Amino acid sequence: MKILIAEDHGVVREGLKTLIEQQAEMEVVGEAEDGVLVARLAKELLPDVVIMDIAMPNLNGIQATRLILHENPDIRVIALSMYSNKRFVLEMFEAGALGYVLKSCLFDELLKAIYTVAKGEHYVSSQITGILIEEYISKSGKSEAGGLRKLTDREQQVFQLLAEGLLVKQIALRLSISPKTVDANRRRIMNKLGISSVAELTKYAIREGLTSLEF
Repeated sequence: MKILIAEDHGVVREGLKTLIEQQAEMEVVGEAEDGVLVARLAKELLPDVVIMDIAMPNLNGIQATRLILHENPDIRVIALSMYSNKRFVLEMFEAGALGYVLKSCLFDELLKAIYTVAKGEHYVSSQITGILIEEYISKSGKSEAGGLRKLTDREQQVFQLLAEGLLVKQIALRLSISPKTVDANRRRIMNKLGISSVAELTKYAIREGLTSLEF
C-alpha cells in the first residue's frame, strides 16, 4: 500500500514515516510540508492513501484534498489533525476525505483508519462522535453555507495566502492570475466574511485553524 504523508512539522512527519514503514504491507512513497506540494506529489506518485494535515502553508489540507480528488478520485484521504470541532470534520468529508483521525490518538488507531479507508469506507477518530458522519451524509448540501464555506475554491486560496502575509503581486504570481483578479477576490472575501482589513483576515484565519504563526 503506497502512502503519501502531508504534514508541515518535520518531526511529526518523520515519526509517521518511521512507524508506517515498519508495516510490512505499507510503503511511504512521498512526503510534503505544504498543500501545493502534496497535490503535485499525489498526481505524480498516485498513492493509495494520503495522510493529510489540515493547517498547512500555501494551501490548507481541505483545499489540497479537493485538488487531489478532482485529479484522481480513487485516492483515499485521511485527515490527521489536532482539531476536533464539527466544522473541520464536515468540511474535510465534504472535500472528499474518507477518514479523520486526531493527532492525540495512538498510532494503532491511525493504522486502523488506513486499512478502513483503503476499503473505501469512512473512519472517524474514536474521540469524535460517529454522529458527525451521519449528519454529513444526511445533510450535505442542504444546510446554508457559513463562514469559509461561503468562499469559492479560488477565494479560499487567496484568503490563505493573504493570511500568510503575501502581497497581491506575490499571490498573482503564485496562482498564475493577474493582480487585478487577486484584488477582486480579496474584496469579495472581505465582503462575504464581514472583514475590513488584511489584519482582521489574518486573525480570522488563525482563529479558524487554517494558518498559524509558525510557518
